[in-house]
Amino acid sequence: MKVLVTGGAGFIGSHTCELLLEKNIGVCAVDDLSHGKRENLPGGVNFYEADIRDAGEMNRIFEKEKPDAMIHLAAQIKVAASVADPARDAEINIIGSINLLEAGRRNGLKKTVYAASAAIFGEPAYLPIDENHPLDMISGYGASKHTVEHYLSVYAKLYGMGYNILRYSNVFGPRQDSTGEGGVIAIFSEAFVNGKAPVIFGDGEQIRDFVYVRDVASANCAALLSDKSGILNVCTGQKITINRLADAFNKIYGKNIVPKYEKPRDGDILISYMTYEKIRKELGWTPEYDFYEALSETARSYGKI
Repeated sequence: MKVLVTGGAGFIGSHTCELLLEKNIGVCAVDDLSHGKRENLPGGVNFYEADIRDAGEMNRIFEKEKPDAMIHLAAQIKVAASVADPARDAEINIIGSINLLEAGRRNGLKKTVYAASAAIFGEPAYLPIDENHPLDMISGYGASKHTVEHYLSVYAKLYGMGYNILRYSNVFGPRQDSTGEGGVIAIFSEAFVNGKAPVIFGDGEQIRDFVYVRDVASANCAALLSDKSGILNVCTGQKITINRLADAFNKIYGKNIVPKYEKPRDGDILISYMTYEKIRKELGWTPEYDFYEALSETARSYGKI
C-alpha cells in the first residue's frame, strides 16, 4: 500500500507519516510549507513542496505516485483568517480538496481519510458531543471544513471512493505551531519555557477535550486500514479545565507561575468535550496516552525541563 499525506510536513501530518512508516506502509507527502517544516518529515518519505490549489500539480503528483489512499490534513486552519478572507479559506479548504479528489479519481485512489474539525459544532446542544450532534458553524473555517465532508460522500456514491471523516477534538503534542488555532498547550509551553505568565481568557474554568497527536496519528492509521466509511470522533472524553492545564505545567516545570486572567473573548465556548464510543466500536481505537505523561512529553519537546 502507498499513502499520500497532504500537509505531511505539518504537526499532525509528520507524526502520521512516522507511524505509517513504522507500519511498513509506503508514504509520499505534499505540503506547501506555509506552516509545515521539511525537517519534520522522517526519512523514507517522497516529498513534494506544492500547493493543493494547483490542480495541475496535484494531478502530476498522483500520476507519478499512484497512491492507493490519501490522508488529507492540509488546510487553512485559522478561524480569524477565514472570517477576514473567506474566499481564500474556501480556495484552500474546498477547492484544494476537490483538486485532490479529482486527481485521485483519475488515478485510482481507493480511499480518503479526512481531517475534519470540531469547529462545526458551535455551542454544544448536549454533552458529550457525538457524531450525530447538530451542526452550527459560526465561521468560514467551520463551513469550509464541513463542505468537504459532503464532497467525500458524493465521490463515494459516484465513483466508489471510500472515506473516513475524523472529527478531532483539541490536538496537542510536539511540533505544534503556537500561532495556530486551538494551540493553547503550545502557547502555554512557550510561556512556561520563557518563564512568562500564560494568558487565560475568562476564569479558566472552560473545559476542553485534549487528545495527544500520537493518538490522532493512530486513529488516522486505523481509519486508513478499515474497510468502513463514515464519520468518527477522535478524542479522549476527558474534561480538562484551563486552570488544571496551568497547574499541570507548573508541576512539570517545577514553577509557581500565576496565569494572567483577561476578559473572555467573544464567541469562546465554555464547555466542549466529545465521545469516542463509535470509533472504539467500529475500529477498535481508543486513546492510549495518559494526559499528564503526554503533556510532559510535549513540554520536553519545547526544552528547558
